[in-house]
Amino acid sequence: MKSNVVKEKSFEFAIRSVNLYKFLSEERKEFVLSKQVLRSGTAIGALVREAEQAESRKDFIHKLAIALKEANETEYWLELLHKTDYISIDAFKSMHKDIVELLKLLISIIKTSKK
Repeated sequence: MKSNVVKEKSFEFAIRSVNLYKFLSEERKEFVLSKQVLRSGTAIGALVREAEQAESRKDFIHKLAIALKEANETEYWLELLHKTDYISIDAFKSMHKDIVELLKLLISIIKTSKK
């Protein structure tokens, strides 16, 4: 069976988003931003999974475009969490590297699919 990099990476990122939510809510007592990053960070992988069962190429592109929007939103929440000192620079850099990689993958897949 062929490996699906975006599916694997988005699932791993979802796990990291859940763990970040746990840390923020349990250790930092932050409940608003943490729910935002949980929602958008886990939505990416869910939308990638939905795209696997797309009804058409247009539907596939549409679902991945929504995943791209969620990834972009997640990047925003991570930046905000960092700038407001809820997460360390190391935690930010690690998660930011992963979300940028997902953004690039999604953009590439969408562009290729539109050809």
